Amino acid sequence: MKFTAFLKTRGATAAIFMGIFYAIAMLGIFLPGYTAIPGNVDKLPIAIINDDAGKNGAMIAENLQENLPFKEIETDITDKQALKDLEHNDLALVVHIPKTFSENIQKGEASSSIDFTINEAGATVVSSTMNSVVTEINSQLSTQFSQQTAQGVLMNFNVPEKQASELAEKIEKSYVGNVVTINEIPDGMNHNMLPMFLTMAGYVGAMIGAMQLVGAFRASRGKASKTRLFTYVQITALLIALISSIIAVGVAYLIDKPSGDLFFGIVGQQILNYMVCFNFTAILIFLFGEGGMILNLPILLMQTIANGATITRDMMHAPYEWMSHISPMYYSVQAYFANLFGSISPSPYIWSMAAVGAVAMFINMAIVAFLHKPMPVQVSETEVEKKAAEITA
Repeated sequence: MKFTAFLKTRGATAAIFMGIFYAIAMLGIFLPGYTAIPGNVDKLPIAIINDDAGKNGAMIAENLQENLPFKEIETDITDKQALKDLEHNDLALVVHIPKTFSENIQKGEASSSIDFTINEAGATVVSSTMNSVVTEINSQLSTQFSQQTAQGVLMNFNVPEKQASELAEKIEKSYVGNVVTINEIPDGMNHNMLPMFLTMAGYVGAMIGAMQLVGAFRASRGKASKTRLFTYVQITALLIALISSIIAVGVAYLIDKPSGDLFFGIVGQQILNYMVCFNFTAILIFLFGEGGMILNLPILLMQTIANGATITRDMMHAPYEWMSHISPMYYSVQAYFANLFGSISPSPYIWSMAAVGAVAMFINMAIVAFLHKPMPVQVSETEVEKKAAEITA
């Protein structure tokens, strides 16, 4: 066989096609998706709550609204409600100016502070960006209030050394920014990425499993009714989900060591994650056979951005945001963040993921019922002999 003939074989042409297709799909999806960083940072919603009775708080709140690079800044909200929204990642940052801020500044008896609250149990870009923003704000405010205090000091030139020392300390501590981090994630990128990696492990395994089990479904046509075969496919997928989920969570516990109280909850979610992803990816394979796997790849790549582990929905470009609403990966990642590191219930995300899975299974049932033609069930020789023996008896 000549090399040119070998290149024309089905395996060689398929490999060439997949190499080109995967390169185009990966770069064509990832690169546009990540242009949202830092381009869409201004879309992150924040809240500024001014409870200060004096003029300093109003001045700072106004300056922050004018100068911060965010288009959506909520001011007509209580601190309690803002913190609740932050817990659910509906806000990226909460700035709270306390009631006694101006009074403390004027007295200079204690360090005056503004509370900047950040939620770490969410997209990594959000927490890192907010930390950078808060650092810059605090630096500017510290300089501003130190200068104001210094102006008052300059009015007292001839002061004793002890008093001068006290005034210098007052200048230095006239303002201190109070950065509050809720739902802290342990140090190490492995902890930040655990929700995404658990989800990806289930998704990729389910996608490959869907290809294999739907292939077995097609190969077994005529040996049993399509309803029975579909049931076998789902039961087998459930067995795989159970075994693979225990192993996956076990590996996660060996490396990241989450709380032991969460073990069964995480295993349960991983099983659900596998089943939902299995039926989600099986749709195209039931429709197009092995060709459906090619279409599943760009959908998988798109979800790695649309799952919310790196950037939030607020920052995503429209196609990725649309995908996040039907993506099992998005709901799984958010549920893991809430369960592993958050202080809110993962139930809304769990139910949303289950709804996606139910719809996907219904679509698969419809495909099998209406698009797969029924085939006569072949009776094996063993079954014929068994029935003949029964009749003879």
